[in-house]
Amino acid sequence: MFKGFNMEMFRVAHGTAPDWQQAANLCLAQFGSIPAEANLGFLYVTDHLAAQLPEILGFFKEQTDIQHWVGSVGVAVCATAQEYNDQPAISVMIADFPPDSFRIFPAIKSDIAEFADSRAWCEQTDAHFAVVHGDPRNPKTPGFIAELAEAIRDGFLVGGLTSSRGPNFQIAGGLTEGGVSGVLFSGQVSVATALTQGCTPLGRQHEITECQDNIAIRIDDRPALDVYNEEVGDLFARDPSRAAGYIFAGFPIKGSDTGDYIVRNLVGMDPENKLLAVGEYLNAGDSIMFCKRDIRTAFEDLVRMLREIKQRLGRPPKGGVYYSCLGRGAHMFGEDSVEMKTIRQELGDIPLVGFFANGEISHNRLYGFTGVLTLFS
Repeated sequence: MFKGFNMEMFRVAHGTAPDWQQAANLCLAQFGSIPAEANLGFLYVTDHLAAQLPEILGFFKEQTDIQHWVGSVGVAVCATAQEYNDQPAISVMIADFPPDSFRIFPAIKSDIAEFADSRAWCEQTDAHFAVVHGDPRNPKTPGFIAELAEAIRDGFLVGGLTSSRGPNFQIAGGLTEGGVSGVLFSGQVSVATALTQGCTPLGRQHEITECQDNIAIRIDDRPALDVYNEEVGDLFARDPSRAAGYIFAGFPIKGSDTGDYIVRNLVGMDPENKLLAVGEYLNAGDSIMFCKRDIRTAFEDLVRMLREIKQRLGRPPKGGVYYSCLGRGAHMFGEDSVEMKTIRQELGDIPLVGFFANGEISHNRLYGFTGVLTLFS
């Protein structure tokens, strides 16, 4: 939580239409007159409109006179109580922040040294928080997330990786791609953030005792696949194809006092040699557990998270951003915008935008199957 200030305005608009101009005009009409104080915009479009994002961004800059924008592309986007999945849609929010309270930073593509100019600004303004978007095609992206959090003095990041079947654009002032970019906020900006998990542990934690790259050879000093089969049960052990999209590897976060963990896909099995491959680089001595995709417990955890963050805030939020996993939303809770409607039910009709990501960012690491909520107060 950071020091607060009088934030006058957040406005959100969203809509779907066959072409981008219709959708953009729908959003503009919802805004009404644009306050002169508005100085930062958040813009998310579904990948149906990814190729038109240059024109969409230019439209909103021209029509609102706001030159500072951040955002990205998602297979699905969201706004207050509404999700748009696999259709041409725009979700946009504008806000007024104190003029010197935020700074957009360009994409870090090859080395954290590219952040040098913005690092100096962070030190001058006591900035410890950023909303960021990343390109999933850059293998350095997870490392940049950790390095960026450290560069802003153990700062806290929220955001997501672009999810697109077309161009993988991010917005940081103008269009960019290939790295991690976003907007930094000074200590003047008051925020609260929280994370909700979408998977449930099946059993106890185990120790990886032998591995190579992303392949677990031995777990608890036993063949890795034997340990996995015991945890998941006979049904999945006999037919591993059933586990796809339902069973995952979980990695507890060292030092977490909340039992936090990151989830990664299972990417291969070798029954002959009893090996297990996962979507994460492994180290001997690391803890691992196995998790299942669970709709009921995911919904319960979403409600828990919302009630906890509401209690922490102690006052109604002015607006917020939400980044959820592609495996959540319509794919987990159904087509009726359940996830976003639940947020409204618990927190009220606040301006909120975001998208369904190819990996969610919270604090200093990349998650999967989570929802990351940030509220400005």
